[in-house]
Amino acid sequence: MNKKKSILESNVLYTIIAIIAGFLIGAIFLMIAGISPAVAYGKLFSSIFSKPKYLVWTLVYASPLIFTGLSVAFSFRTGVFNIGAEGQFVIGGLVACVLGIVLDLPPVIHAIVCLVAAALAGCAWSLIVGVLKVKRGIHEVLSFIMFNWIAFYLSNYVVNLPEIHRESSEATRDIASSARILLPSGLQKALDCNAAHWGIVFAIIAAIVIWIIIEKTTLGYKLKAVGFNSNGAQYGGINADRSILTALGISGLLSGLGGAVQVLGMAGRLSQFAGQEGFGFEGITVALIGGSNPIGCIFSGLFYGAMKYGGSKLSIVKAPSEVVDIIMGCVVLLIAIAHVFKIFVLNAAKKKEGK
Repeated sequence: MNKKKSILESNVLYTIIAIIAGFLIGAIFLMIAGISPAVAYGKLFSSIFSKPKYLVWTLVYASPLIFTGLSVAFSFRTGVFNIGAEGQFVIGGLVACVLGIVLDLPPVIHAIVCLVAAALAGCAWSLIVGVLKVKRGIHEVLSFIMFNWIAFYLSNYVVNLPEIHRESSEATRDIASSARILLPSGLQKALDCNAAHWGIVFAIIAAIVIWIIIEKTTLGYKLKAVGFNSNGAQYGGINADRSILTALGISGLLSGLGGAVQVLGMAGRLSQFAGQEGFGFEGITVALIGGSNPIGCIFSGLFYGAMKYGGSKLSIVKAPSEVVDIIMGCVVLLIAIAHVFKIFVLNAAKKKEGK
């Protein structure tokens, strides 16, 4: 009975149910559009699993999502809502791109400088909002929304600066090869993916480090205590304002790294945005599916990355790629209401046990 109860209380169970329900709802929309769900989903999954290079592309797509998912998950666990991961991602990518173009450094060192600078830029961008919250009482959600748009237009401005702009295009020049984080060319050839890079390795390392910070350190205990009850934590001698700034700084650092990984890995340059790229907002989805657990974000990021890459191939069978957005939106909605459903299931189980 205890084993059954632990299964019913598990967040993993409800996440799996939400994912299955999301695919079922997506199938309904496909049928309404006159498209066979079997054909569409067959193409979706074959585009992910049928060849090794497709799995490598999934890792490429997943890497920045894991970083932004970690960013949002960390803020959730520490009591703040980092809806500004998008802006921090953009700023991190922008700084990495500029330094990748203007600096002339040896390989490896150049990439490390770009990654560290991007992380610090994302951290600083987030800390500005943290200071406004702590010193002026301005809610972080409002500030982050504004800062997302500031980052968006700042990036477009910098992209068009003559020092880094490529003529007759809407993008910067390519960053130096010494700043790229691509896998060795021989390994890329073996994997049949010219965009394969070290980003997934960095993302997994970051997830493990964040898990250790949250679960195994005094800092993590203090941050979680403030997130659970800031007044109680402050009464216990924890500086709540400092904890909020620390949480937002680390959260911004992770998003900034995600932007750098995307630019130094897959993109190789920065283009002028027509609209928000969405990596930061997709990070919210990754964090929710992963249960705000750093290790869970690895798997949810891989899942979302696979869906994005597989979804990009749906046009081959004349199915709209937006079906992936429908599925992921339904999954998030169902996870959001899973707590209510869990209470209902547990109460029903208790009544059955009482009989």
